Amino acid sequence: MKALRRTIILAFSLFVTLTTFAQDDQQPAERKAPSAGQVFSGHYARVYGMAMRYNDYSMAKNALYNLYVENPQNDSILYSLSALYLQTGQYASAAISSQDILQMRPKHTGAMEILAVSYENLGVKDKALDTYESLYLESDDFETLYKIAFLQFDLKRYKESTTNADILLGEAQADSLTVVYEDANQKQKEYPIKVAIHNLKGLIAQAQGNISAAKKEFEAALKIAPDFILAKQNMEALEAKK
Repeated sequence: MKALRRTIILAFSLFVTLTTFAQDDQQPAERKAPSAGQVFSGHYARVYGMAMRYNDYSMAKNALYNLYVENPQNDSILYSLSALYLQTGQYASAAISSQDILQMRPKHTGAMEILAVSYENLGVKDKALDTYESLYLESDDFETLYKIAFLQFDLKRYKESTTNADILLGEAQADSLTVVYEDANQKQKEYPIKVAIHNLKGLIAQAQGNISAAKKEFEAALKIAPDFILAKQNMEALEAKK
């Protein structure tokens, strides 16, 4: 999600910045010789910064481990590590580390999002849904509710999914946000998010045996984006059953 990517970038730079400039805030007469822990922290913060610059994620994770050992009270370091696990597809590690953050800060929305995305990629959809719902209570975020609606459909919670799809369609953001799907040429293309929501409502109606309602929703999606391949395929499947 876009919000998560922005937060991860900020988290990556946060601790390095704090470590680099912490002592510069002191007056020269007040400066003391750094402790061994501060020396190690400064060293590994610089290693981490260089590793991220060169996309050496293995070395970056190693540096974060060492930073966290020296600064176990600093959850921003653990958050950076958790975000890096997510970015590199280590979803089990991302889930465990984000749970540790939530033990310290139960309302840490960044950690909630990492945990939800990790659960989703691990195929634990019920836990992913629970976590997204907790995140939505804290953030009231449109894209989070969008994820919730689709997960509810996957879990056959059709009534809840329909309710949330209707809420999404009624929001002002539904007129401006986009999602990326493959087109007929298997190329990535942006579509208005309303297209995907109408298609979702069509799938829900179809799963409930309401073919006329399903057709109406697929047609609504195609009216907005005539080349939206999923709605086209779903319409063709309905026609083939006649």
